[in-house]
Amino acid sequence: LADGGADNVVLLDGDEMRRRISQDLGFDRASRNTNVERIAATASVIASDGGIAIAAPIAPFAEGRTRAREIASSTARFLLVYVSTPLAVCESRDRKGLYARARAGEVHEFTGISSPYDVPTDADLEIDASVVPIERAVDQVMTLLSNRSEEHTSELQSHSDLVCRLLLEKK
Repeated sequence: LADGGADNVVLLDGDEMRRRISQDLGFDRASRNTNVERIAATASVIASDGGIAIAAPIAPFAEGRTRAREIASSTARFLLVYVSTPLAVCESRDRKGLYARARAGEVHEFTGISSPYDVPTDADLEIDASVVPIERAVDQVMTLLSNRSEEHTSELQSHSDLVCRLLLEKK
């Protein structure tokens, strides 16, 4: 987006946001939902100031994502991009060793191991990160933004886009 001339694009990385605004929370269901709500509220503030927020938390529960959509939609268009990476792929890409620690019982409430993940049924776009290269995934998101922009041309003058990118791992 920034390369395409968009100003004020902000990535709200899930790990970074947890360290900065949710360090007081645990990883139980209520805490995870609160974390996602806080990120949505931050994204909403960015969007209301004319920015574009890309929120990238792990948002494992449907109710947390629904609440995030409600919060963000008050000031911006909300697009949910579900990056559907199979658990085995997540484990093979795990640089921090958290999946192995979770399987050993050392990490509790770990998504996909000891805590569930509610697959989104309302995603605007689904990308299987085990087979879709990152460049193609970016193209798919940009196409979605472009299509939504055409659908909401009159809104573009007053609204920024909010993209919620879930479970996309960094290389």
